Amino acid sequence: MRSTSPRGCVRGFGVGFLLAASVYDLLVADAVDNAVWAPVTVLLVGFTAVLWPVGRRPRWLTPQLRTAVPAVVSALLTAGVLLTDRAHMPFGPGEVAVLLSLLFVAVRHCPWPWALVCAVLDAAALLLLPVRYFRSLQEEVLAYALVGLVLVGLTAGLAAYLRSLDYRRTVAVGETRRAERVAIAADLHDFVAHHVTGILVQTQMARMMAARQPQDLDPVLAGIERAATEALASMRRTVGVLRDTGPEVADRRPVGDLAAVTDLVEGFATPAQRTVLHRDPGVCDDLPYEMQAAAFRVVQEALTNVRRHAGDATQVTVRLACPGDRLEVTVTDDGHGGTQLPEAAHGGGFGLVGLTERVTALGGALHAGPRGGVDGAAGWQVRAVFPAGKQWRPGSRALFNETAHAAWEVKPPAD
Repeated sequence: MRSTSPRGCVRGFGVGFLLAASVYDLLVADAVDNAVWAPVTVLLVGFTAVLWPVGRRPRWLTPQLRTAVPAVVSALLTAGVLLTDRAHMPFGPGEVAVLLSLLFVAVRHCPWPWALVCAVLDAAALLLLPVRYFRSLQEEVLAYALVGLVLVGLTAGLAAYLRSLDYRRTVAVGETRRAERVAIAADLHDFVAHHVTGILVQTQMARMMAARQPQDLDPVLAGIERAATEALASMRRTVGVLRDTGPEVADRRPVGDLAAVTDLVEGFATPAQRTVLHRDPGVCDDLPYEMQAAAFRVVQEALTNVRRHAGDATQVTVRLACPGDRLEVTVTDDGHGGTQLPEAAHGGGFGLVGLTERVTALGGALHAGPRGGVDGAAGWQVRAVFPAGKQWRPGSRALFNETAHAAWEVKPPAD
C-alpha cells in the first residue's frame, strides 16, 4: 500500500478547496441575479489553466498563456458589467483562489519578462473584482482592494522566493556538473598524456633499434602495446562515466591509488631508463582515497615530465615514506634536461600547476626543482607532502571534491 506524500496531501487539499469555493461562487451568483453563465465561463477557463495535468498538457499551453488568458477573461467580464446596465455581479472565493494560483504560476514559472506582464494581469484582474459588484470606488471597494493587495503581495513574494531557490539550485547543479567534467577531463589528461608520451618515447627507441639491434625490438614493442592498451582503457572508463552506460557502470573508481604506483613505476621502465620504487613499511593502504589518488597523480605527472624533459635520464627513483603523521612522495631522476621529443609533445606547462592545486587542496605542499640545490647531484626532484594524521581534512578548494568523487563511484540522480 502506497503512502501519500505531504506534497500530494497539500495538492489534494488545494484542489478540493478550489472546487468547494467555485461551487460557492455559483450558488451566490444564482441566488443574487440568476446569471450563472458568466462565473461558469471564468471558472472553466481558470480551472483549465490551473488543473490541466502536466503530463497531458500540450506544448502550445505555455505558462504565459495559462496565466494571461484567464486574467483577461475575468477583466473583460468586469468591464462588460461596468459598460452595461447590470446593477452588479457578485464574486466569490473561487475566482479569487484561481487568480491567486495563476499569479503564483506566473511569478514562479513564466520566463522573464513575461512573468512581470502575466503577474500584473492576474493582480489587476483580482483587484478589479470588487468593482464588478459595487460599480464604484466606495469605501468597501478600497477595503477589498487593500485585502487583495495583501494577498497579491504574499502570493507573489512566496513565488518569487521559490523561483530564487530554483535559480540557485540550477546554478549549483550547473557548477557541480562543470566541476565534475573539469575533474574528469583532468583525470583523462593525466592518464592519456602519460601513456601517449610513453608510446612516443618507445616508438623513437624502436626506430633506432630497428637499424642497430632488431633482435631486441620485441620488449619495446610489447611496451608500446601495453601503453596503448592502458590509454584506451582509461579513455573507455572516463567515457563510460560520462555516458553512464555499459556493463562496467558499477566500477566507478578510476585506477589511481598507492597500490597502483608499483605497476606505474614498473611499466615506466625501458631498456635505457631504470626505475626503482622504495616504499617504507610504514606506508599503509588505508589512507583516504583522495590522498592516495593525489599521490598517484604526483608520481604519474613526474614520470611523464621525465619522458618529456629528461629523456637522457638513466635512473628514476620513486620513494613513498610516512615519517610521523605525513605521507611523502618523492620522484627524482638523474637527467640533464635532454629530450628528443617533438615540440608539440612538450606540453603546455600546466601539469605542475594543476598538480599543485590538487596537493594544496588536500592540505599538502608540492616542491619541484633541480636536485643540485639539495645534494649537488644532477637531475630533477618532485616532492609532495600530505598530512596523513587525524588532523587531515580536505580543503575547501579541492578540485577533486566529494561531488566529483561521487561522479566516479555513484550513479548521479535523475534530474
